Parts: sequence; structure tokens; C-alpha cells
Amino acid sequence: MTLRKPLILVVDDDSAVLRLVTRSLEVAGYQVITAEEGVTALQLVESESPNLVLLDVVMPGLDGFQVCQRIRDLANIPIIMLSIRDEVENITHGLNNGADDYIPKPFSDHELLARTKAVLRRTQFPEWMPQPVLTCGKLSIDFAQHKVMVAGKEVRLPPTEYRILSLLAGKASRVFTHDQLLEKVWGWEYRGAKHILQVAVSRLRQKIGDDTRNPKYILTRVGIGYTFTNPG
Repeated sequence: MTLRKPLILVVDDDSAVLRLVTRSLEVAGYQVITAEEGVTALQLVESESPNLVLLDVVMPGLDGFQVCQRIRDLANIPIIMLSIRDEVENITHGLNNGADDYIPKPFSDHELLARTKAVLRRTQFPEWMPQPVLTCGKLSIDFAQHKVMVAGKEVRLPPTEYRILSLLAGKASRVFTHDQLLEKVWGWEYRGAKHILQVAVSRLRQKIGDDTRNPKYILTRVGIGYTFTNPG
């Protein structure tokens, strides 16, 4: 049986960028579909179920942030945002809207392919399988079904946030350094990208009902990293 090559949806209103990115990805062995605006992108997410979305921020109509939010309502597909806006606040905004990564333009083929490979690798090949179900106070994690419940209600987490939670909770009380988490959750290419991790942990805490000022599940070890604890 022939395995299907990973399918990547590239969304950008610049046709020249679409051609260049498509060529780079196809030469690297990926299948590629494209869209030049948000509505078409959302339709392709529903009809084609891509393995990854490369999403430009500045587009007519729905911008990349809005498209990212709507994709998150449809599926937990990994999203890498592409934009000339490389200021920290814009990167944070993208991550807070559910993106898994953010690559500022212009970028090299090497950087694009390395980030793409890293995201697909962590999505397709999980590195750990903890106990089937973990219950901590109002928080319940079903590792087998990738399901998270808070006070009896399911909380949908994008892949990156779920991987952080499952790694920390699967090895409760162990302290993971920033670089250990970045490497295990994003890939070795992300060692040193502390800001991405901090934003993702903050977003995750909010979703699982963890007070960011006085957390009870995901604790910060200042200058080191994070650990998970059972408040019960």
C-alpha cells in the first residue's frame, strides 16, 4: 500500500509567493493545495483535510488571524503563520489565535522546510503515551482519545497545547526545562525560542482553568521551565 504524502494548504494573496512556496514544498515531496483568500481556504480545510496550513496574515477580506480562529473551530490542524509583521506583539497575537508557529517574511527555503518538517513530525509521530486517563481536581485528560475535560465539559486544544499538557501531565512532578519542552513539543529546531513556549503555556492555562497568577496545575520554575502538579 502506498502511503499518502502529507498534504499542505498554502494560503497567500500574493501569487508569486504561492508559486515559490508550492515549488519548494513539492520538490521536498509534499502535496500542495493553495488558496488566495480566507473563504476558499476554509472550504479547502473542510473538503480536503490537509495535514498542515501555511497561512499568510495580511489578506483581503478575512485576514490570517480570523482564518486561523475559524480553522480552530473546524479542526485541530497545525497552522504556521507567514507574515512581514515580525513584531513581538503580532507574533503573540498569532499564537494566541491558535497558530502553532510564526515565520516572518522573507524566509529561506531551508527555514520553511525545516519548520514544516518539524510540525509534521511532532503531529504524526507522538513520542509518549502516558496512562489512559488522568484526573486532577476538575481537570481530566484522556490520553488515549486526546480528550481534555474541565468540570465535565470538553475543552478543545490545538495540537501544540495538547502536546505540552500531555507531556507535563504524563510525567507529573518532573521539571522540564524550556529547551526540553521546545525540543519535545516543537522540535530541535526551536531550542531557544522561549517566547513561543511562554505564549502557548499561558494560553493553555487559561483553557484548563489554571490561574495564570497563581496556577495549580502547570507551575513555573523561574529561570528553569515548567512542571505539572496534582492539586488533589
